[in-house]
Amino acid sequence: MRKHLSILALAAAAACAPALAQAQTGVIRAVASGPAESPPNGSPGSSVATFTLDGDIMTADIPFQDLLAGTTTAHIHCCTTAAFTGVAPIAIPFMDFPLGVTSGTYSQSFDLSDATIYDPAFLAAFGGTPASAGAALIDGITANEAYLNIHTSQYPGGEIRGFLVAAPIPEPATWGMLGLGLAGVGALARRRKG
Repeated sequence: MRKHLSILALAAAAACAPALAQAQTGVIRAVASGPAESPPNGSPGSSVATFTLDGDIMTADIPFQDLLAGTTTAHIHCCTTAAFTGVAPIAIPFMDFPLGVTSGTYSQSFDLSDATIYDPAFLAAFGGTPASAGAALIDGITANEAYLNIHTSQYPGGEIRGFLVAAPIPEPATWGMLGLGLAGVGALARRRKG
Protein backbone atom coordinates (compact mmCIF):
# COMPACT_ATOMS: atom_id res chain seq x y z
CA MET A 1 0.00 0.00 0.00
CA ARG A 2 2.76 2.43 0.93
CA LYS A 3 4.54 1.69 -2.34
CA HIS A 4 1.37 2.63 -4.28
CA LEU A 5 0.95 5.84 -2.27
CA SER A 6 4.61 6.77 -2.86
CA ILE A 7 4.27 6.25 -6.60
CA LEU A 8 1.06 8.28 -6.65
CA ALA A 9 2.65 11.07 -4.59
CA LEU A 10 5.62 11.22 -6.98
CA ALA A 11 3.30 11.37 -9.98
CA ALA A 12 1.29 14.20 -8.41
CA ALA A 13 4.45 16.13 -7.55
CA ALA A 14 5.76 15.73 -11.10
CA ALA A 15 2.48 17.03 -12.53
CA CYS A 16 2.66 20.18 -10.40
CA ALA A 17 6.43 20.85 -10.37
CA PRO A 18 7.70 24.24 -11.53
CA ALA A 19 8.52 24.19 -15.23
CA LEU A 20 11.40 26.66 -14.93
CA ALA A 21 13.27 25.13 -12.01
CA GLN A 22 15.41 22.90 -14.23
CA ALA A 23 15.83 25.00 -17.36
CA GLN A 24 14.62 28.11 -19.13
CA THR A 25 11.85 26.30 -20.94
CA GLY A 26 8.21 26.13 -20.08
CA VAL A 27 4.77 27.64 -20.03
CA ILE A 28 3.95 30.39 -17.55
CA ARG A 29 0.45 31.65 -16.81
CA ALA A 30 -0.87 34.86 -15.29
CA VAL A 31 -4.53 35.11 -14.30
CA ALA A 32 -5.18 38.85 -13.95
CA SER A 33 -8.12 40.56 -12.25
CA GLY A 34 -9.09 43.73 -10.39
CA PRO A 35 -9.22 42.04 -6.98
CA ALA A 36 -5.61 40.88 -7.55
CA GLU A 37 -4.44 44.49 -7.94
CA SER A 38 -2.60 46.37 -5.20
CA PRO A 39 -4.79 47.92 -3.88
CA PRO A 40 -7.63 45.64 -5.00
CA ASN A 41 -10.46 47.10 -7.08
CA GLY A 42 -13.84 45.93 -8.32
CA SER A 43 -13.03 45.85 -12.02
CA PRO A 44 -14.75 43.05 -13.95
CA GLY A 45 -11.73 43.04 -16.28
CA SER A 46 -9.74 39.85 -16.67
CA SER A 47 -6.96 38.12 -18.55
CA VAL A 48 -5.55 34.62 -18.66
CA ALA A 49 -2.17 35.31 -20.20
CA THR A 50 0.29 32.70 -21.42
CA PHE A 51 4.03 33.24 -21.56
CA THR A 52 6.12 30.61 -23.31
CA LEU A 53 9.80 30.51 -22.50
CA ASP A 54 12.19 28.81 -24.92
CA GLY A 55 15.79 29.56 -24.03
CA ASP A 56 16.18 33.35 -24.20
CA ILE A 57 12.91 33.89 -26.10
CA MET A 58 9.80 34.68 -24.09
CA THR A 59 6.56 34.87 -26.09
CA ALA A 60 3.58 36.64 -24.54
CA ASP A 61 -0.03 35.94 -25.55
CA ILE A 62 -2.30 38.23 -23.54
CA PRO A 63 -6.03 38.34 -24.21
CA PHE A 64 -7.89 40.83 -21.99
CA GLN A 65 -11.53 41.89 -21.71
CA ASP A 66 -14.16 43.82 -19.74
CA LEU A 67 -11.90 46.64 -18.56
CA LEU A 68 -13.77 49.68 -17.22
CA ALA A 69 -11.70 52.21 -19.19
CA GLY A 70 -9.28 52.38 -22.09
CA THR A 71 -5.81 50.91 -21.67
CA THR A 72 -2.87 53.27 -21.15
CA THR A 73 0.05 50.83 -20.76
CA ALA A 74 0.98 47.30 -19.71
CA HIS A 75 4.11 45.53 -18.52
CA ILE A 76 5.72 42.84 -16.39
CA HIS A 77 6.84 43.95 -12.93
CA CYS A 78 9.55 42.21 -10.91
CA CYS A 79 10.52 41.40 -8.21
CA THR A 80 8.31 41.67 -5.11
CA THR A 81 9.75 40.86 -1.69
CA ALA A 82 7.32 37.98 -1.12
CA ALA A 83 5.45 35.56 -3.37
CA PHE A 84 2.02 36.65 -4.64
CA THR A 85 2.06 39.96 -2.79
CA GLY A 86 3.49 43.46 -2.87
CA VAL A 87 4.52 45.75 -5.68
CA ALA A 88 7.65 45.89 -7.79
CA PRO A 89 9.23 48.08 -10.45
CA ILE A 90 8.65 47.58 -14.17
CA ALA A 91 10.88 44.88 -15.64
CA ILE A 92 9.62 44.67 -19.25
CA PRO A 93 7.39 47.37 -20.75
CA PHE A 94 5.10 46.14 -23.53
CA MET A 95 5.79 48.16 -26.65
CA ASP A 96 2.89 48.37 -29.11
CA PHE A 97 0.34 47.28 -26.49
CA PRO A 98 -3.15 48.22 -27.76
CA LEU A 99 -4.09 51.57 -26.21
CA GLY A 100 -7.45 53.14 -25.48
CA VAL A 101 -9.37 49.84 -25.62
CA THR A 102 -11.28 47.81 -23.03
CA SER A 103 -10.63 44.43 -24.64
CA GLY A 104 -8.18 42.94 -27.09
CA THR A 105 -5.17 40.70 -27.52
CA TYR A 106 -1.45 41.37 -27.30
CA SER A 107 1.12 38.95 -28.72
CA GLN A 108 4.84 39.65 -28.72
CA SER A 109 8.15 37.83 -28.44
CA PHE A 110 10.96 39.16 -26.27
CA ASP A 111 14.62 38.21 -26.52
CA LEU A 112 15.79 38.16 -22.90
CA SER A 113 19.39 38.56 -24.10
CA ASP A 114 18.52 41.99 -25.62
CA ALA A 115 19.09 44.89 -23.21
CA THR A 116 16.55 47.09 -25.00
CA ILE A 117 13.53 45.02 -23.88
CA TYR A 118 14.10 45.87 -20.21
CA ASP A 119 13.10 49.02 -18.38
CA PRO A 120 16.41 50.90 -17.92
CA ALA A 121 15.97 51.10 -14.12
CA PHE A 122 15.37 47.33 -13.89
CA LEU A 123 18.41 46.63 -16.07
CA ALA A 124 20.59 48.90 -13.90
CA ALA A 125 19.25 47.44 -10.64
CA PHE A 126 20.13 43.91 -11.71
CA GLY A 127 23.73 44.16 -12.85
CA GLY A 128 23.37 46.32 -15.97
CA THR A 129 23.53 43.40 -18.41
CA PRO A 130 20.74 41.52 -20.15
CA ALA A 131 22.13 38.25 -18.78
CA SER A 132 21.85 39.41 -15.17
CA ALA A 133 18.47 41.11 -15.73
CA GLY A 134 17.12 38.01 -17.47
CA ALA A 135 18.36 35.78 -14.66
CA ALA A 136 16.69 38.06 -12.09
CA LEU A 137 13.42 37.96 -14.05
CA ILE A 138 13.50 34.14 -14.32
CA ASP A 139 14.28 33.89 -10.61
CA GLY A 140 11.37 36.26 -9.88
CA ILE A 141 8.99 34.21 -12.02
CA THR A 142 10.13 30.97 -10.38
CA ALA A 143 9.62 32.54 -6.93
CA ASN A 144 6.15 33.92 -7.93
CA GLU A 145 7.42 37.48 -7.46
CA ALA A 146 6.73 38.81 -10.99
CA TYR A 147 3.37 39.99 -12.29
CA LEU A 148 1.53 41.20 -15.36
CA ASN A 149 -0.14 44.61 -14.95
CA ILE A 150 -2.56 46.34 -17.34
CA HIS A 151 -3.20 50.02 -16.62
CA THR A 152 -6.20 52.08 -17.75
CA SER A 153 -7.27 55.72 -17.58
CA GLN A 154 -9.65 54.89 -14.69
CA TYR A 155 -6.96 52.95 -12.82
CA PRO A 156 -3.59 54.57 -13.66
CA GLY A 157 -1.86 52.38 -11.06
CA GLY A 158 -3.24 49.24 -12.71
CA GLU A 159 -6.75 47.93 -13.36
CA ILE A 160 -5.89 44.22 -13.47
CA ARG A 161 -2.85 42.22 -12.47
CA GLY A 162 -1.85 38.59 -12.15
CA PHE A 163 1.30 36.94 -10.86
CA LEU A 164 3.26 34.86 -13.35
CA VAL A 165 3.16 31.25 -12.20
CA ALA A 166 5.93 29.02 -13.46
CA ALA A 167 4.17 25.77 -12.61
CA PRO A 168 1.79 24.84 -15.38
CA ILE A 169 -1.84 24.88 -14.32
CA PRO A 170 -3.00 21.28 -14.70
CA GLU A 171 -5.85 20.66 -17.12
CA PRO A 172 -9.14 19.38 -15.67
CA ALA A 173 -8.42 15.94 -17.16
CA THR A 174 -5.17 15.79 -15.15
CA TRP A 175 -7.04 16.50 -11.91
CA GLY A 176 -9.63 13.88 -12.89
CA MET A 177 -6.96 11.26 -13.45
CA LEU A 178 -5.33 12.14 -10.11
CA GLY A 179 -8.72 11.81 -8.38
CA LEU A 180 -9.37 8.43 -9.99
CA GLY A 181 -5.93 7.24 -8.94
CA LEU A 182 -6.49 8.33 -5.34
CA ALA A 183 -9.93 6.66 -5.31
CA GLY A 184 -8.36 3.46 -6.65
CA VAL A 185 -5.66 3.47 -3.98
CA GLY A 186 -8.33 4.08 -1.31
CA ALA A 187 -10.46 1.19 -2.61
CA LEU A 188 -7.43 -1.08 -2.65
CA ALA A 189 -6.62 -0.14 0.96
CA ARG A 190 -10.19 -0.86 2.09
CA ARG A 191 -10.20 -4.22 0.33
CA ARG A 192 -6.91 -5.24 1.98
CA LYS A 193 -8.21 -4.28 5.45
CA GLY A 194 -11.40 -6.36 4.99
